[in-house]
Amino acid sequence: MARPLRVEYEGAFYHVTSRGNEKKEIFSAPEDYEQFKTYLYEAREKFGYKLHAYVLMTNHFHLLIETPEANLNRLMHYINGSYTGYFNRHNRRVGHLLQGRYKAILVDRDNYLEELSRYMHLNPVRARMVEKPEDYAYSSYRSYIFPAGESIVDRDMILGMVSNKPKEAFERYRYFTEREIGQEVENPLKKVYAGMILGEERFIKSALKRAKETWEGKQEISHRRKMNPVSGSEEILELICDAYKVPREEVLLKRGEIRNLAIYLLKRYSGLTNRQIGDMFGGISFSAVSKLVKRYSPRVAEDRKLGKKIEALLSNVKG
Repeated sequence: MARPLRVEYEGAFYHVTSRGNEKKEIFSAPEDYEQFKTYLYEAREKFGYKLHAYVLMTNHFHLLIETPEANLNRLMHYINGSYTGYFNRHNRRVGHLLQGRYKAILVDRDNYLEELSRYMHLNPVRARMVEKPEDYAYSSYRSYIFPAGESIVDRDMILGMVSNKPKEAFERYRYFTEREIGQEVENPLKKVYAGMILGEERFIKSALKRAKETWEGKQEISHRRKMNPVSGSEEILELICDAYKVPREEVLLKRGEIRNLAIYLLKRYSGLTNRQIGDMFGGISFSAVSKLVKRYSPRVAEDRKLGKKIEALLSNVKG
């Protein structure tokens, strides 16, 4: 069977899961869970990824990961390889611990990050291991409802999506999650497209384009650098300046509709991270970029005139 194609790029979000070989346990004692979290921490130090949520079940795990660098395969090889070595030594066993390669779904952050984190945190409840998600010790849920969170969990982005008031965010996330207990909630992962993408139509199209570029360049990838997304960002800015007849400085520094559109397009189509985009626009915070894009997305979906304007702009982007 052919290996699934990994789409890696800077600033990508993934839902990652691995299961025990033959559905057997991969965590058999409390120290196993803690050791796995140690490798999560070490991988963050080595590869600079962000762990937005996790849940470690008896025979599998779920991770919600962001990669500021395009290095998902390297960091997962480190995590899974290190833990397999530990588990085999600790239990005096040999052979495969995990069932094949890890599975990674590319996630549309703007539309699915909150929903996916909630679904993950409710896994132990659905499995009838606990009545409330906070009673389960081996997930990131407690970091989302109590101020004293785990150092390995980057919770600010998702909490910021729930509420722009930090003190209220913990309680609102609790309500957002626990109101689904006992309800028949559709698994968001059932919406995955082509076995590798979870997102709205435009995100899927953008991801498929990246996948095609990855596939076409696979043979020569070791001989050249991947395309720098900054070149795409410059082209998008130039197109906006031409379309609205304004100088670049006005787009980057003057608050208003044109700047909001530029930030939205750069986030959705350039491959830049929130922090990189914020730096371009005078040093606004990555969370401000996230909130702006989240507010702007419904407008694009509802305003046909704006949607057509964006399509016209993007049709002129090369590649």
